[in-house]
Amino acid sequence: MALRNIVKIGDPILNKKSRIVEKFDDRLATLIDDMKETMYDGNGVGLAAVQVGILKRVVVIDIGEGVMELVNPEIVSEEGEQISQEGCLSVPGKWGTTKRPMKVTVKAQDRNGKWQVFTGEGLKAKAFCHEIDHLEGIMFTSHIIEGETLHNN
Repeated sequence: MALRNIVKIGDPILNKKSRIVEKFDDRLATLIDDMKETMYDGNGVGLAAVQVGILKRVVVIDIGEGVMELVNPEIVSEEGEQISQEGCLSVPGKWGTTKRPMKVTVKAQDRNGKWQVFTGEGLKAKAFCHEIDHLEGIMFTSHIIEGETLHNN
């Protein structure tokens, strides 16, 4: 495993849509392992491949319940609403108040291509939305509630 550099806000790659993963091989496994190490090193709860400069639909998330590896994730349902603080490893030292669904169900493949379904509430739901947005080229800053701004940590 290796630490990867995290792409920072302003880099145009963060605004690009990521490609579907079709090859489930050692290179994908290495990317996932590197992403986990990079996320933990940055004290994050999630990381999308685009944040390490790779335009592939791969996400890792750990809100303290163990790591989830999501390949080609899709949100299949959303319920409710939560307003909370949100930050991003690509926007270091900043946070904003966002509105996200309270409960989210996601289907995704694992590193071997097997489909799985995950449901999360609260922080996990927010992490699902945040990381899957990255795969669409959307930053959390576009979800900051009107009248609010980015704040320093």
